[in-house]
Amino acid sequence: MIPNDLHQMYRSIRLVAALVLSSAALIAQRPVAMSDLYESRVFNARGIQGFRSLEDGKHFSRQTAQGIERYSFATGAAVDVMVSKADLNVNDAPLSFSSYEFAPGERYVILESDIEAIYRHSYTAKVYVWDRQAKKLTQVFGKPIQNPVLSPDGTQLAFVFERNIYVQNLATAAVKQVTTDGEDNAILNGAPDWVYEEEFGFHVALAWSPDSKSLAYLRFDERAVPTFSMDMYGSDTYPKPYVFKYPKAGEANSVVSLHVWNGSATVTASEGLKYEYIPRMAWSPKGELFFATLNRHQDSMRVMVYAAGKAPRQFLLETDAAYVESEREFSFLADGRLVWASERSGYTHYYLYSADGKKASPLTRGAFDVTAWYGVDEPRGEAYYQAASRSASQREVFRVKLNGGTPTPVAAQAAWNDAEFSSSFDYYVLTAQDGNSPATYALMDRAGKQVRMLEDNAKLREDMKSFALSPKTFFTLEAANGQKLPAWEIRPVNFDASKKYPVLMFVYGGPGSQQVTQRWGGRDYFWYQMLAAKGYWIVCVDNRGTGALGRDFKKVTYLQLGKYEVEDQIAAAQSLAKHPNVDAGRIGIWGWSYGGFMSSNCLMQGADVFKAAIAVAPVTNWRFYDNIYTERYMRTPAENSTNYDINSPLAHAAKLKGNLLLVHGTGDDNVHVQNSMRLAEELIQANKQFDYMVYPDKNHGIFGGATRYQLYTKMTNFIFENL
Repeated sequence: MIPNDLHQMYRSIRLVAALVLSSAALIAQRPVAMSDLYESRVFNARGIQGFRSLEDGKHFSRQTAQGIERYSFATGAAVDVMVSKADLNVNDAPLSFSSYEFAPGERYVILESDIEAIYRHSYTAKVYVWDRQAKKLTQVFGKPIQNPVLSPDGTQLAFVFERNIYVQNLATAAVKQVTTDGEDNAILNGAPDWVYEEEFGFHVALAWSPDSKSLAYLRFDERAVPTFSMDMYGSDTYPKPYVFKYPKAGEANSVVSLHVWNGSATVTASEGLKYEYIPRMAWSPKGELFFATLNRHQDSMRVMVYAAGKAPRQFLLETDAAYVESEREFSFLADGRLVWASERSGYTHYYLYSADGKKASPLTRGAFDVTAWYGVDEPRGEAYYQAASRSASQREVFRVKLNGGTPTPVAAQAAWNDAEFSSSFDYYVLTAQDGNSPATYALMDRAGKQVRMLEDNAKLREDMKSFALSPKTFFTLEAANGQKLPAWEIRPVNFDASKKYPVLMFVYGGPGSQQVTQRWGGRDYFWYQMLAAKGYWIVCVDNRGTGALGRDFKKVTYLQLGKYEVEDQIAAAQSLAKHPNVDAGRIGIWGWSYGGFMSSNCLMQGADVFKAAIAVAPVTNWRFYDNIYTERYMRTPAENSTNYDINSPLAHAAKLKGNLLLVHGTGDDNVHVQNSMRLAEELIQANKQFDYMVYPDKNHGIFGGATRYQLYTKMTNFIFENL
């Protein structure tokens, strides 16, 4: 036994050693610097790429140095090479492809190279088809094309070239031209116009029937749509005008029609129907063509069914006093039943319709929104979905029986859970994360047992220990106007309850959006940490109009974009100003796009609350934005002129008291630089001083080369100098 005095001595030594180690750990931790974000890239998180389930549900494919390899879900081991790079040669040179897609049956593979972007989603590429059985590589058309779509039997490939649709027989290489009237800025076949691609979220307007005998496509006549032009400065002596069709609020849309080509003749499936938009189309397993039509107000959606030789019939009607969510996907069962989403209960839930559309049964229910639909495991009679059942900021994955019953949680351990299922639903990749930890990616079996960890971002987690970080915490903020709003905060590093701190708020705030989510924040998370190390308190609040809290909370902003959202942000700042540790005279706000609309409005309308604001690529009057998005929430300027203007930053420019940094890219084809130019002019004529940064030829994302680094440095310096 150790004598008591020696015991005390050793205990003291251990205590001193522990304190020394603890102090060393604190000394080792350093604040985040801008160079960590944009030079060392120490905070880059890893994901998993190219992970695609094959049809048997037991294997997945990945693009590797060998080509396209097949792997076992169960073991993770490579099984074989499905497509060998050694077999892919074009003019005696190896083909380097950047993307691939298997046709049904997995005999044929579409390979794409030399991809060039058109708009946000659309692109052209050199396209090749590899026949795995015949070991034959065929280049489609010999020129860059758009939207290659293989027929289900793998014998034909439809595509778009110079606004027309073609079909190539893969066995004979013979090409048929389906349409002949295509013309830039006039007639578009098989590919949507700018506004459809941006607001309805698709860029392929072609679909083969299940028997590969018919091809459905959309035709866009945009001749009556006004033309928008912006100069691209480049490096030449003269700028080059970039001209495209862009329908602003209240302006004419493309005239859209749906057609079906049967190999020799074409019929118009939408003939005789009254509508403004066709936002979706898909073939059912029974060979019927389903399509959705919307009126211009977007408060009435009809799902129609077309069959050869028959007039289209109505399958279902969805209406709403405000607007119907348009990005609904068709999900069919083998017997023709349809799974469809609706907000009719006050929340987004999914319903199973009988094949004739006469009966609908709820698959999900509750006082929460279902936020993703993963699909139906028909052999087992089960469906999978994601929901915000615990809170708007969290997500869980559930399984439910098609014939009803209590849903079973599949993944709910993390704050935010997402899943990607194999085709047989035997396996799924679980993405789990929270507001302070990068995502982990684990392969799970259907029983919820982890098969193996695919990526845990262990290195990033370890690297983060070297930095002085303040946790992001989530809470409900009671604003000064009585609204209880989702919020998160990052307090200053080494927070001292005896001090007062400046607050920087971040806002987006647009309809159905969310910023208060318990997900990994990426680079901005560490930018906020850098600011927190400098003594700034970062706060984000989701105002009324945002998502995952039901229909009424989201649609209260209908016809008055900017009214309730700005009221809530100002009231949130007023509430924060009462906190004993907040310096009420140093509250700022920043946002991008809709968030720029919000931040500039808040600074002007809340001139006594906010000291500074940054508005990046803001909409400054909804008259300047596209009609599908804007009219969904505001109707047309002719119908709602007053609310377009009274909630616009342009109307409040003369109220500016604080410091404003206005930022825009001149090549922004989405929110045109016209918005910032008009706001700048209003501020100038009101004799208001402000900072203005324009990025030549940069689009809505304002990136490329050192652009983002320069932008965030400018914003950081502005905050340091003005808040």
